[in-house]
Amino acid sequence: METKQSARIQTSILNAAEKKALVWMAERCPGWVTSDMLTFIGFLGAVVIGTGYALCGISYNFLWLASLGFVINWLGDSMDGTLARVRNQQRPRYGFFIDHNIDCINEAIMFIGIGLSPLMSLSNALLVLAAYLILSIYVYISAHLKGEFKLTYAKMGPTEFRVIMIIFNTLVYFIRPLHDWGITLTVAGSPVVLKVFDFVAVAVFIILVVMYLASLYKDARYYAALEPLKKDK
Repeated sequence: METKQSARIQTSILNAAEKKALVWMAERCPGWVTSDMLTFIGFLGAVVIGTGYALCGISYNFLWLASLGFVINWLGDSMDGTLARVRNQQRPRYGFFIDHNIDCINEAIMFIGIGLSPLMSLSNALLVLAAYLILSIYVYISAHLKGEFKLTYAKMGPTEFRVIMIIFNTLVYFIRPLHDWGITLTVAGSPVVLKVFDFVAVAVFIILVVMYLASLYKDARYYAALEPLKKDK
């Protein structure tokens, strides 16, 4: 039984250059490299990211480890599907199932890792993770109902996010006030210290929620028009 793949909507800033680079690398991959192997490498990258952030409590030098993790994660996560397409070895059901389950695990590892670092509170990290997973569920629902798999919002996709995080890690490492500065607030009678990353987390959370609600409203109207309520005879 054939499975029709959802149309991939990818309009990010780096998409054109990234696609050419990925195809170039996939065409030169040794035969023993498989898509499953690359998916596992992407997972290892997420573990490196989470570990790097968590170890920042010991030394901020581990920010470089987190940045390396983003590169490893990009290589595995972006290359697995490209390699399958270049070799004409697509497995739509299996690929969708494995890839997106691993994606959710990867995001959980990364956000929990940064939440265990001195850069951001765990509660804020989990808040952003929840918003990300809700938006991911929305994308998967749309892939099923509309046959569209939207990978980018506002010209931003996973690759752009990784680049931004690497740049931010570099700035935090070299600009000491970015990791030393904080504001102490009293919440429910207890002092809470908010760092720069906490404010970034709140901003990202708000952006994700706004994108989700705007898309939800737009598509709810679309589905309502597609299936209008039938009047009683």
